[in-house]
Amino acid sequence: MMEILSERSSRVVSLAKLHRASVRRAEGRFLVEGANSVTAALDTRRAETVLVREDETERHAEILAAAAAAGLPVFGLSARATEKLSEATTAPGIFAVCRLLDADLATVLADGPRLLAVAVEPREPGNAGTLIRTADAMGADAVLILGDAVDPHNGKCVRASAGSVFHLPIVRHRDVDATLARLQENGIVVLATAADGELDLDHADDVLARPTAWLFGNEAHGLPATIATAADHRVSIPIRGRAESLNLAAAASICLYDSARIHARGR
Repeated sequence: MMEILSERSSRVVSLAKLHRASVRRAEGRFLVEGANSVTAALDTRRAETVLVREDETERHAEILAAAAAAGLPVFGLSARATEKLSEATTAPGIFAVCRLLDADLATVLADGPRLLAVAVEPREPGNAGTLIRTADAMGADAVLILGDAVDPHNGKCVRASAGSVFHLPIVRHRDVDATLARLQENGIVVLATAADGELDLDHADDVLARPTAWLFGNEAHGLPATIATAADHRVSIPIRGRAESLNLAAAASICLYDSARIHARGR
């Protein structure tokens, strides 16, 4: 019989602390919630424990069966314990404790990546998660999160990624300049979006055919000028209507899609 944990359980109290980045770093674990994220964690063997609200076992029967097949411990949660662990507006009722996802840049580069999405100092976890999801959908080889940035293991980031945090390597590094230089040393063309960029995206096919890293700044301030200048090309996205600009998610989707389109054509 499955053990049911209350909100006062030492295990629940301990897991709730994983909402803090400092605790996640110290323990090397993070908590995910929702069917998409838990399924992805199981599929990629990152999950260590699964927890389910006690009255939702039938709803999540397939996930629980996969956890059991993997030999993972499964615990039930009372309603209050579920609320204590959840950061969502409406608790989804299914959670997994997972190992941190940090990948090594050297390993990513050794695999000869063709397309990288590089988030420079992202601060908003929802935007970071959306970028990870977009990069995954476009077949990017990895996502790099650079500088003073949000933790990709943040609950809102994981939920916004809809499980994509588990699908491709995520590299974190505080030194933006050193990381970009390393990409360039490995033959990767570094591109930055800019309204006044010298390269129009409509005429960038030859550049996009090469191994490429797209830089994306944060929603509030965009890319720092020094970082944009360090890129090999500054690329402008044609805007044919009356909108003044595109938000981060839209710009990233367009750029990554165009790169993916060119790479697919060259196979």
